[in-house]
Amino acid sequence: MFAKKKVVALGLALTLALGLVAGCGGAGDQKPAAKKMYNVGIAQLVEHAALDAANKGFVDGLASKGYKEGQNVKFDKQNAQADQSNLQNIAQRFVSNKVDLICAIATPTAQTMANATKDIPIVGTAITDYEAAKLVKDNKKPGTNVTGTTDMNPVKEQVELALKIMPKAKTLGLIYCSSEVNSQIQAQMAKTAAKAKGLNVLETTVSNVNDIQQAAQNLVGKADVIYVPTDNVLASAMPTLTAITNEAKIPVICGEGGMVKGGGLATLAVDYYKLGFTTGEMAADILAGKAEPADMAIKDQDKFETIINKAEVEKLGLKLPADLEKLAK
Repeated sequence: MFAKKKVVALGLALTLALGLVAGCGGAGDQKPAAKKMYNVGIAQLVEHAALDAANKGFVDGLASKGYKEGQNVKFDKQNAQADQSNLQNIAQRFVSNKVDLICAIATPTAQTMANATKDIPIVGTAITDYEAAKLVKDNKKPGTNVTGTTDMNPVKEQVELALKIMPKAKTLGLIYCSSEVNSQIQAQMAKTAAKAKGLNVLETTVSNVNDIQQAAQNLVGKADVIYVPTDNVLASAMPTLTAITNEAKIPVICGEGGMVKGGGLATLAVDYYKLGFTTGEMAADILAGKAEPADMAIKDQDKFETIINKAEVEKLGLKLPADLEKLAK
């Protein structure tokens, strides 16, 4: 009897031990992320300061969550050089290679990626309005395979900045690319803000960088100050614009800081590196299986930096209000 009880006890102990081992094995099987190599495609519309900063921020944001290049992530970094056919080829490349996630930088990029796949998760950055661009059903609850961060800038306040610098201005000139949805949205906001301040608005559009010189010349002698939104065509060729506006002594207020560094006068700016970083954090949650794009609200920034180009102030011969003058650099 005692022997039988001993055998039973040993059997139970062995069963428990095996159960514990199995349990440990199961827990380990639930953590493949540490060993799996993820393939992430990064598609950037064109090279300019804002998009470059968002790109770097995205990579750093992923790294901050443990997804580091060469360790558990391989990046396929592609730049479309502002060419739609290049964007389409990049999208097909990512789909064919079955990447685990796509980072789409700028509105046209995200639109092309979203048209190419409804299955691969897409995180966007440097995109003004996801809903207006038909990337999501609702910015608060996307309902698609797309989510990310918005660079919606404080257009009304930027127009007010223009008036603070040029208080006697009567006419605001607008230049932007007619095919960029993000620019169309901001241009409309700028027109509304300018008219509310009693300004006349002159609007001219471009299709590519080759149109910028003529568009700028169309405003010479008519506009007292020019506003340029976060437009990718203009951002990639600011020296072309300011070569005309500087000679005519017309200040250019920009949608973002990189454009100011490229020759614009001033802005109230979004931080594109931080925007990209947040996008990287969102991507990490998707790769970890913690969230789905369809349920992740579009994120924005609520703090902006006033940036003044001191060299431009001097070229234009402007006298700034004291609070702005101390910010010029």
